[in-house]
Amino acid sequence: MQRRHFLYALIAAGTGSLLLRPADRGAPHDGYFAALNRLLRDQGPGRPVLVVDLARLERNCERLARSIAPGKDLRIVAKSLPSIALLEQVLRATGSRRVMGFHQPFLNALASSLPQTDLLLGKPMPVRAAEQFYRKLANDGAFDPRRQLQWLIDTPQRLAQYTQLARTLGTRLRINLEIDVGLHRGGLTEPQQLDALLVQIAAEPAHLEFAGLMGYDAHIGKVPPLLESRARSLERSSAIYRNFAEQARAHGLAAPETLTLNGAGSPTFRLHGPDSPLNEVAVGSALLKPTDFDLDLLADFEPAAFIATPVLKALDGLHLPGPAPLGEMWALWDRNRRRSFFIYGGKWMARFASPTGLLENPLFGTSSNQAIVNASAAVDLAVDDYLFLRPTQSEAVLLQFGDLLAVRDEAIAGWWPVLSPGHESGPAT
Repeated sequence: MQRRHFLYALIAAGTGSLLLRPADRGAPHDGYFAALNRLLRDQGPGRPVLVVDLARLERNCERLARSIAPGKDLRIVAKSLPSIALLEQVLRATGSRRVMGFHQPFLNALASSLPQTDLLLGKPMPVRAAEQFYRKLANDGAFDPRRQLQWLIDTPQRLAQYTQLARTLGTRLRINLEIDVGLHRGGLTEPQQLDALLVQIAAEPAHLEFAGLMGYDAHIGKVPPLLESRARSLERSSAIYRNFAEQARAHGLAAPETLTLNGAGSPTFRLHGPDSPLNEVAVGSALLKPTDFDLDLLADFEPAAFIATPVLKALDGLHLPGPAPLGEMWALWDRNRRRSFFIYGGKWMARFASPTGLLENPLFGTSSNQAIVNASAAVDLAVDDYLFLRPTQSEAVLLQFGDLLAVRDEAIAGWWPVLSPGHESGPAT
């Protein structure tokens, strides 16, 4: 009787183990990625590249343009699309000439290469950075910062610094004021705080001009629904913005229709309908759709940017360092560990996209030089094939691979330089 119970227990344990055993999640490249792989094997540079699919990008631009509510303008976020050629493509496809900048060297590049754009700072900059912008600005007059550039100001102290800069330069600065609409990342928190700043601006008509407000609402939809619904967050944020706008208009420093009332972002721009207090929305990342933007409000947008990296070594099995056959035992249990690939580079802010079923190996560890990737036997990658990852965000990742590789219809459309993070002249040390 005891033997029978033991056998039943053994059978139950074995059955339970089989049920817990990971299923085979591997599969080869689908048709889309197989075509990209062939293109890169034949014409690629043999190193990691950041691929931008122009057809997908343009379809996303069409979706974006259709989604902007009547009476709202669109401002393209440069940090999410850090390439002049990429920005030109997006501005042309969306019909916008408004750009938001976040980095002084990028601002100078935009003013030089896209002199017809209207620029708004997306964050307050140290006054030293603003001084650098003017020092490096070309004197050809193609870009006129007195008409085309708005500096973002968040405190009276920073406004005082910028006032002194304007006096020193003998110019006039357009000032946009940052307001806190619920994100709590800085900016003015009460409409009455506008009064002192607007009085300060009015006292310097030769040097300062009030241009508008900016309130970023990335918190909408991030608060746990049990605490506050997305609709309620939007309602509260819009009410705050509306109160600030009314307070600003009461000072009469500018015609209401000339003010820039900027806000939103890729996660929230579709929430701002005709009744929103904003008159322009800022969008960038949605057009490439990195994984951080896999959101319900962007469900129809397509991923349009991929890291493509070559396979350096393709091995059967899983062999981990050390005397114990841990790798072999692990691969026996988990069929998704039965192939090992060492790739060119790694440790990016990215998620595997293709082939299906690729896994990092936490025991072997990560590497930015030659990362290991595991997969099942169903993944038929060979040496010199490419595997693909989706960036989690675009603003930092797109700057890591040199020129962007623009593709269209299974052909290379061009190589697009990315914006330079910055270079300073001076003696080497």
